[in-house]
Amino acid sequence: MKFTNYLLAFLLISIGFQNPSFSQTYGKNGMVVSDHYLASEVGVEILKKGGNAVDATVATAFALAVTHPEAGNIGGGGFIVLMKSDGEVTTFDFREKAPLGASPSMFLDENGKIKDNSNHSGLLSVGVPGTVAGLYQAHQKYGKLPWKDLVNPAIKLAKKGFPMSWGLYRAATRLAGGNESWDIMRDYFRGADGEIVAPGELWKQAALAKTLQEIRDHGRDGFYKGKVAEEIESYMKANGGIITKADLERYEAVERRPVKSTFNDFEIFSMPPPSSGGVALIEMMNLMEAADISKVEFNSTAYVHLVAEAMRRAFADRAEFLGDPDFNPEMPVDKLISKEFAKARFKTLDLTKASKSDSSRYGQLYGGDHTTHFSVVDKDGNAISMTYTLENSYGVKMGSSKLGFIFNNEMGDFNPIPGVTTSTGLIGSDPNLVAPEKRMLSSMTPTIVAKDGKPYLVIGSPGGRTIINTVFQTVLNVLVYDMRIDRAIEAMKIHHQWLPDQITYERNLLSPDTRKALEQMGHTLRPTTNLGVLMGITYDAALGVYVGAADSSSEDGAARAY
Repeated sequence: MKFTNYLLAFLLISIGFQNPSFSQTYGKNGMVVSDHYLASEVGVEILKKGGNAVDATVATAFALAVTHPEAGNIGGGGFIVLMKSDGEVTTFDFREKAPLGASPSMFLDENGKIKDNSNHSGLLSVGVPGTVAGLYQAHQKYGKLPWKDLVNPAIKLAKKGFPMSWGLYRAATRLAGGNESWDIMRDYFRGADGEIVAPGELWKQAALAKTLQEIRDHGRDGFYKGKVAEEIESYMKANGGIITKADLERYEAVERRPVKSTFNDFEIFSMPPPSSGGVALIEMMNLMEAADISKVEFNSTAYVHLVAEAMRRAFADRAEFLGDPDFNPEMPVDKLISKEFAKARFKTLDLTKASKSDSSRYGQLYGGDHTTHFSVVDKDGNAISMTYTLENSYGVKMGSSKLGFIFNNEMGDFNPIPGVTTSTGLIGSDPNLVAPEKRMLSSMTPTIVAKDGKPYLVIGSPGGRTIINTVFQTVLNVLVYDMRIDRAIEAMKIHHQWLPDQITYERNLLSPDTRKALEQMGHTLRPTTNLGVLMGITYDAALGVYVGAADSSSEDGAARAY
């Protein structure tokens, strides 16, 4: 009888059984955790067919471009952190670029003010998309299965449709009657009868399916050359945009070395610039090590204060120093992620009162919002943490109906007014000013933590600038407070970004007594509903299984395994 029970348990784990009492999923042979259950299932099917983590990542990403259009995309960009089974780690940077016609003052009026929110609204806010190039480059170097086999599942979802969810329906009713400039959104969610597809009914995207077929048949060139590129240029010219076929043809993804550090017995690997996430994460983890955070009780006043002060310092350094490395070769990345720098930073931290953020001095005193993330592991121990984005939810909410996808509004991540930094959070430092073909600074923080040379935690999140801090706290929760992955994801989070000088906290998760104590220390607090939508995987060495969880704030998110 005992043997039968053990056998049943093993079989349940092997097929990715999810205990209905908890929000964790277990799998022996691989796992995908993403913002949509269908995309996770697509990725797992690729693993079952003999594909590796890179293959599953490509298939999942294209599937999310169909099922999770508020952030899943082929009209945006992002980053991949890949840890191979031999322990080697590399990254792929497919962040959007400024068009050739861009300039530092392109968003300003004659008075030097931002004109009509043009860095966030309208086609001037669109960066040259990178997603297709990044996925193709990663596949060409490390993939196993044929490219067409990885794009076909997304084409099938777009052509045959998938059930409209309540979350998508809610967005559809809001966006269909929105701003007149949101051209593609008016009919985006409508069926053949002209009505918005109702929950439970199949939503089909014929135009997107045709675009994906071009990408399937011609790889990278199916997007950056040929019919798709011609239509992008035509659409841009007709509607006030400046992206041309030359911009698209010149775009290239870049493979870069990760930023890395240690924390106790763990190795941390994350994304280097033009993402600021990896540098800031490691800077804060080093400061936590210097502070011996393990002696501080989770969620206590001392914990929140210490974590907020670490965030304040990392974001000040982010604002002063970080940008596109191809335009800023002298960035002091090695210094910022060094243990010595963290020890010096810790000496400036008063454990009894809040520091003050000074908009005129950056870090010297101390020495958009929607994206999607998914995590993948395969049976051989290859792991990928991938975050990609359109910037705001549904990006710029514009696009050609002939192509069926939405463009990003990532140009808003550049510093819009040269030299102007304010206490409200506007940054004007040189490293992240607009320049032709420059990549805008990002907060995306795809991260892999290793133990004994093997993936131990694969994690990431959407959330604009809050990404860095939600990933940081989740890593702390797992490594320091030994939380299981679902609880680490759901635990209370805060956010401080130097300017504005305030702690944002999740309403109902921070006690009133703690809030009062923090205010007495000089902190200003602001409530919010939720911080982050984390997708994570850990490895349980005792059981020899992967354990995954999707953030409960993702209505359609799911971990799938086999």
